[in-house]
Order: sequence, then structure tokens, then C-alpha cells
Amino acid sequence: MQGKTVVITGATSGIGEVAALELAGKGARIVFVARDRERGEATLARLSAKAPGLSHKVHYADLSLLAEMKRVAADIAASEPRIDVLINNAGAAFAQRQVTADGFELTFALNHLSYFIITAGLRERLLGSTPARIVSTSSDAHRGMNIDLDDLQSSKRFTGIMAYGRSKLENILFTRELARRLRGTGVTANCLHPGVVATRFGHESGGILQPLLKAVQIFAISPEKGAETIVYLASSPDVANVSGEYFSKNKIAKTSGAARDTAAAAGLWKKTVELTGVDWPEPSALRAAS
Repeated sequence: MQGKTVVITGATSGIGEVAALELAGKGARIVFVARDRERGEATLARLSAKAPGLSHKVHYADLSLLAEMKRVAADIAASEPRIDVLINNAGAAFAQRQVTADGFELTFALNHLSYFIITAGLRERLLGSTPARIVSTSSDAHRGMNIDLDDLQSSKRFTGIMAYGRSKLENILFTRELARRLRGTGVTANCLHPGVVATRFGHESGGILQPLLKAVQIFAISPEKGAETIVYLASSPDVANVSGEYFSKNKIAKTSGAARDTAAAAGLWKKTVELTGVDWPEPSALRAAS
């Protein structure tokens, strides 16, 4: 990772911060997105102490808001001449249905749309830095979930667990379609299940979900263990040419049937483009082949 630049969201706590520190320790320069300025500055200080002299950088944005997603992606693209690895890791679970200023259900906006918008905004930098990698944190919470393209905002029925599980399914479907569009470009896209990790995740979710998530974490693995697959996908030569896969414990893992639905992946992509006005065009060769 010497001389490489890694962009990561969700890096001010838990597995995201551990992964950022581990990659910095391997020689990578870390550029990360934070919402909270105090936590952002604390993480920046830890990175500078872990790997001094690499000019690590923090950008601030609320990744639940469309304009903020687009702005911070544009800011990073403008300030970074190359991006070797993008790690989409921001995410949360919420007990009550909340709607953002853009009219999106909050879980969907933060856990899915931010991955899509940030990745699309850094498209040219990634393609110009090949070989490059895109790593997205998903979860085994996708199992048992199905996607309803006519109700992506969970307006018909909402539970915090269902909205979170669907967002993790969306992360896998996004990765599958992204990998298809990246075929032959030198940029790979993979996603992962980090395990059930003892972090502050869910501590501000509210309602019954908050004590439930805290209780589950009694049996959880450490953030250091949970970050291993992120670091592996971002840095290991073993996966340099692997794309479109779902990993767990540094190995390709089987997903649910719904996560292997090619039509659903294409449909989610199309709906996301319609909702955001942002796209990642297919290469001309793929367009001609289709």
C-alpha cells in the first residue's frame, strides 16, 4: 500500500477506523469522510500518529443528504489526483422511520445512496488510477430480505431491522451491477460481511432496536477482527483480479438467492439513477454488446 491513496467513509469509529489505521500502517495515505468534527479530528490525529508524514485528510459531510454526498465526492475528486481504493463503509440502523430533506427514508439514503453517489462521483479518479479497487461493507443481515423496487422508501411497511437488512441486500446488488459495468477496466468491486462486531453501531438507533443491538454485541467479535476482511479486500494481491463477489472471513461466501438476482441488481441501479440523477454509464463496448 506504499504510495497509495485510500478513500473511506464511516472511518471515525468501529471497523472503519480500524481499517483506516491498519491501511495507514501499511503505508497508505487515508482520505476519509466524517460527519462529526470532533470525532473526525480525533481520527485524523490517530492516523497521523500511526503513519506520520502521509498528509492524511478529512472531509466533512452528512452522507444522508444528496447534496452533501455529491459535494463531498466532487471535493475529493478535485483534490486527489488518484484514488487507488474506495471503501464504502458508512451506515446505520434506525428504529423509527425517518425521512431526509430529500424525501428519502434515512436508512436507504445513508446505507445505499451514499455508496452509489460517492462511487459515481469518484469514477474518473478510480478509472484513471488502475489497478484500483472498490470495497463496500454489506452484512449477512441481507439474508431473508427481498427488494421491492416499487417501495424502496419502506413507506408501505417499516421495521428498523427490515430496512437495515434491505439496505445490506442493496449493497450486494449494487456491487454486482457495478462489477459488471467495470468489467475490463482494471477497477474491481467487491463487498463483505464483517461479522457481528462490538462497536458503537446502533447505539443511537433509538427505540427497541438500540438495546437489541447492544445485547447482540455481547457475543460480538472485536473491531480489529471485524475490519480484517475490509483490509484484505483493499490490499491483498490475492484478490487483485476478483470482482463482483461477497466475502466473509477473507473468503468468497455464498449470498442469499435474492442477492444473486441479476434483474433486481439492474432494476435497483435504474431506480437509483432516477431518484438521484446520477449514473455510472456503461462502457461503449458493453452498451454495443447489449
